[in-house]
Order: sequence, then C-alpha cells, then structure tokens
Amino acid sequence: MISLTSTRFGVLEVDDGDVIRFPVGIPGFENKHEWILVGDDENAIMWMQSTDDGGLALPVTTPEAVKADYNAKIPKEFLELLGELAEGDVAMLIVVTIPPGRPWDMTANLKSPIVINRSSRVGVQTIALNEDYEFRYKVLEDDIREKMREQSALSTEVPSEEAR
Repeated sequence: MISLTSTRFGVLEVDDGDVIRFPVGIPGFENKHEWILVGDDENAIMWMQSTDDGGLALPVTTPEAVKADYNAKIPKEFLELLGELAEGDVAMLIVVTIPPGRPWDMTANLKSPIVINRSSRVGVQTIALNEDYEFRYKVLEDDIREKMREQSALSTEVPSEEAR
C-alpha cells in the first residue's frame, strides 16, 4: 500500500498493483515513472496522478469519449516496451487540456496517446503514426462552444442599477 498526498485529491491510499509504470517517463515528465489513475468511473475525465509529485496530475480520457472512430497506429517499438500483450490487455488514454475559466475551449491530444498494458501495468506515451490526428483537437463542436461561452458571459455580467 502506498500513501501519497496530492494537492488535487488530498491523501490517497493506493494498492501497489494500481501503479502504472512508465519505463521512459512521459514526454515533459521523463523523470516521473509511476502514476495512478484517480477519478470516478462515471465521469469522462479522470486524472493521472504522479506518485512522486503530489502537485502533478494530468487530465485524461478515453479516445472514444472524444472521437468515436479513433484508431491510433502505434509504432512497434513502443508496443514492445509494454511487454507481452494478450487480447484485451491494451488500454488507451489521451491527455486533455482544459483552459482555466474556459472549459468550452477544451482540446484533446489525439496525436500522442498513452498506451497501457493492463496486465503488466506498464505504460508509454507515443506519437501515433496517423497523419490525420491533431495535438489540439477541439473536443466540443463550435455551436456548443459558442453556447457555453454565451452562458458564461451572461452569468458573469454585473446587474445594472435598474435591476438592483
């Protein structure tokens, strides 16, 4: 059992078997090799929390939550880092970026999926070979983004003197 204190989630008690090990780290966090998934299964967004740094957590989701027909082609050398794979062993996540105060501008990194061997709990982040996937794919349709933006503007407007 591992106990860690996260700035986002407080104290977490984690079974050693729930730790995902990244032998080469994650781009930008190459020296962070152990992570756990935190969140509610009913929520589309989960968090990959570093076990080494309580202040480091990445929002992630499944690719299908963003793009139903997602089918990343993973370079063979990265799949080999995962070890022996049986059918159903591969899980894939993508990192999402949610700008503070502007959730309608959320993007997903479809170009760099995180691939995890569920059995061995080994993971890698790689660059998909697909040319058509973007690093900053807009998660929400333009009309939904505009409605959210308008609703936010309405809720933050200061009432006029007459309305008070």
